[in-house]
Amino acid sequence: MTDSRKVMEIIEKISYRIEEEKDYLTMLDQPIGDSDHGINLARGFGAVREKLPTLAGKDIGTILKTTGMTLVSTVGGASGPLYGSAYMKAGMAMAGKQEMSLQDFLAMMKVFVEAVQQRGKAVAEEATMLDAMIPSLAAMEEAAAQGETPGAVLDAGVKAAWAGVEHTKDLVATKGRASYVGERGLGHPDPGATSYSYMLEVVRDSCA
Repeated sequence: MTDSRKVMEIIEKISYRIEEEKDYLTMLDQPIGDSDHGINLARGFGAVREKLPTLAGKDIGTILKTTGMTLVSTVGGASGPLYGSAYMKAGMAMAGKQEMSLQDFLAMMKVFVEAVQQRGKAVAEEATMLDAMIPSLAAMEEAAAQGETPGAVLDAGVKAAWAGVEHTKDLVATKGRASYVGERGLGHPDPGATSYSYMLEVVRDSCA
């Protein structure tokens, strides 16, 4: 069980992790995008981190919704609307809740992924962040169905997410800026899939 204070702590850690990986994420974006994924995301999560003190005592839904709204208003490119929508929809799923069970988390992540699918009008196998999100969600749902501990469920999700990142190297992008370079994008991992995998890693490590 995770409470609202823990959720704030995890979001703060995500902001620091994105800041740490900013240059690498931006480097990944250079051959296939606008060379700004890491810079934009770090700016957005920096703004989120500044807002966290004002959210003390709020429910989990409010914390996630505020995170999403902040990302939409501060992150340029595709990642702002995509992650922003995902966090806002996750917030709606957790509205009024002060605590989050594993089942709550999985239901929230389902909404998170669906929000990206709807906003990006994308599906799996198009070399987007969904190629990490969809398999990681499936792996977590399967592990939970088998009665695994929350730690093992999250670990299964992280491993599947990173396998998804690796898989994006073999896909030709059909969505976003990466679609402009066609087959020249082969061999390059998707930056959005990578940033998502970092976020899920932080969740796993924080809840271990």
